[in-house]
Amino acid sequence: MTIDNEEEVITLGHGAGGVLTGKLVRDIFLNQFNNQVLSRLGDAALLDIDAHRMAFTTDSFVISPLFFKGGDIGRLSVCGTVNDLAVMGAEPLFIAAGFIIGEGFSLRKLEAIAQSMRAAADEAGVAIVTGDTKVVRSQDIDELFITTSGIGRLDTAKGLSARPVTPGDTIIISGTVGEHGMSIFIEREAIALAHAITSDVAPLNGMIRAVLEGGCEVRCMRDPTRGGVATALNELAEEKGVDLLIRQEHIPVSEEVAACCEILGFDPLYIANEGKALFVIDPEDAQKAIAILRKHPYGKEAQVIGSVLEGKGHKVFLETFSGAHRQLEELTEDQLPRIC
Repeated sequence: MTIDNEEEVITLGHGAGGVLTGKLVRDIFLNQFNNQVLSRLGDAALLDIDAHRMAFTTDSFVISPLFFKGGDIGRLSVCGTVNDLAVMGAEPLFIAAGFIIGEGFSLRKLEAIAQSMRAAADEAGVAIVTGDTKVVRSQDIDELFITTSGIGRLDTAKGLSARPVTPGDTIIISGTVGEHGMSIFIEREAIALAHAITSDVAPLNGMIRAVLEGGCEVRCMRDPTRGGVATALNELAEEKGVDLLIRQEHIPVSEEVAACCEILGFDPLYIANEGKALFVIDPEDAQKAIAILRKHPYGKEAQVIGSVLEGKGHKVFLETFSGAHRQLEELTEDQLPRIC
């Protein structure tokens, strides 16, 4: 019998939200847990409970540092769960929170994080209704991990379009990209900047509800967190069986994020966001949606960035500033680990 000394192991890239994450989900978890609900692999599971249509999601947060410009792990944990429900067209209702705390962690910091969670929940209009706490030895954890689960209700009268994504549909981003990932990196590495970058972490359910209630024909939405906009679009193209084209000149990127990415060799399209939503929408409603988004505090920089193409290559293409086209691949390795 041959002993395999090259056993495959988990790497940080498996947590990046890109190619390796997808392989991990398909080869291990989907292989063992597969069912009609899970196989959709959405930001949240869609469930039929009696006469009610519900969405259910869960996420774990291991960010470092715990506190950063624009938020902390507590705000992040609530907003991340709220947004996963909202992009499925659901109205978030309730959240459960689990805390794994290292021995010796500051009670003052824990209280500040709890206060931040309450404030984010109040802003989103959700209640934290249950949870769990575990304390472990300090050497077994990096300070604090939080897991949040959320449940929301889908109103079919105000939900997403039943029609599939089709060529000509418009792609919209609700604002500038890359702030969250770059904010965390700058904070972690203690890089001095003339103008600090603030994370965009925010609950988006109010903004999304305004678009859905505004009569816009929304085909689908995505939450471009780990792996950024490029990875979220690749997942969408694969799921819907279409090709997508986005235009570099239309992608909103702040001067600070663009400058940092250029200096550090990062691509803002692969940097995580925690307060942005991608919309695929009927082209006839695109300008109406932009107008609605720009009236909301979290959508002021909303922009049409591309469209759905003919073809079923499941690919995403970028039209560069020069007019050339290149394929945007799904993220392989994480540029910035521990950003959520």
